[in-house]
Amino acid sequence: MRARAAAAALATAVTGAVLLAAPQADARPSGRPDAQVSASVRGLDVSGHQGEVDWPAVAAAGASFAYVKATEGLTYKNPFYRQQYDGSAAAGLVRGAYHFARPENSGGTVQADNFVDSGGAWTPDGKTLPGALDIEHPPTQGAPICYGLGQSDMVAWISAFVERYRARTGRYPAIYTTTDWWSQCTGDSDAFAKKSPLWIANYNGTAHPLPKGWTGYTVWQSARSGPLPGDQDVFNGSLEDLRAFAKGDYTPPPTSGWPLVKQGDKGSRVTSAQHLLNARGASIEADGAFGPATREAVVSFQRSKNLTPDGIIGPNTWQALVLTVQSGSDGAAVRAAQTMLNAHGASLQVDGAFGPATREAVVSFQKSRNLTQDGIVGPNTWQALLS
Repeated sequence: MRARAAAAALATAVTGAVLLAAPQADARPSGRPDAQVSASVRGLDVSGHQGEVDWPAVAAAGASFAYVKATEGLTYKNPFYRQQYDGSAAAGLVRGAYHFARPENSGGTVQADNFVDSGGAWTPDGKTLPGALDIEHPPTQGAPICYGLGQSDMVAWISAFVERYRARTGRYPAIYTTTDWWSQCTGDSDAFAKKSPLWIANYNGTAHPLPKGWTGYTVWQSARSGPLPGDQDVFNGSLEDLRAFAKGDYTPPPTSGWPLVKQGDKGSRVTSAQHLLNARGASIEADGAFGPATREAVVSFQRSKNLTPDGIIGPNTWQALVLTVQSGSDGAAVRAAQTMLNAHGASLQVDGAFGPATREAVVSFQKSRNLTQDGIVGPNTWQALLS
């Protein structure tokens, strides 16, 4: 959201442009609206970088909630905080505050105290979101990704912040992060998944993959810019659910998404991708190992569909690659579906023939995932199979 470049005139205040970990190349937005984004409750997050915000216009544009940067480390306070925080509430948005973590400068406990004392507290009034800890890539280019902390020390730092915030406010804060940073700097810790709501940043058309432990996200930062000021966010639920979340009584539903599959990966997803590539004209061995030949086939397919030819199978490539199969279908795409059905517990012969047994396995899987039980492997069923 927000790692900011330090301004030369303000050595201790970080107020530059938004900087997040670069998404995977395949993960660039395709330019078409994502169905999940279009159907969800929209919001935004802002900082001093946005200055004074026209909140009535933001509300008129369809925003329902906002997160406002309050503090960073111990030295920076957003000079526009009151206008942004109070103004969003006055315009009818449910709003909350966030703190940008600086683990290299001071401990989690004192930064949590500074955040709460500077406007980041939570009250169960139905219009105040829990405070959020923004823990991600550092704001200074070239700085240590994990702020010089080892994985266990980083987990301890986050724990100190999270527990202090709860002691001060009665509620755990949300955690904003990116999956790659979390994996590298916490060692894929799942210590906070049952405590803190997840605010995930991902610009690849889906919130996934999520950090380890979380089965669903509460807020998804889906884009750095858009129709609303600042970063664009989506709430995982209805407007009624958003108000319940503000009061402290909400558990987001589990979510699924298209996976990222790349060179070096192995397993059923790779096998399925290889079958689908063959269904699209490639001639590679479906051995479950993503080697150079598979990457070459992916790049060739991506070029044929005007996708970024990065050799990574992400959301945009999967959606172009999958083929709808049903009773009577045959060939490599059916083998791909049978492979994934077996990965989810079926015992099918991977013969490329979509007969009664395959249909029965599809219906059983769809029922287990609360999908339409039509026995057809279309985009929604493919996404669930591959996630």
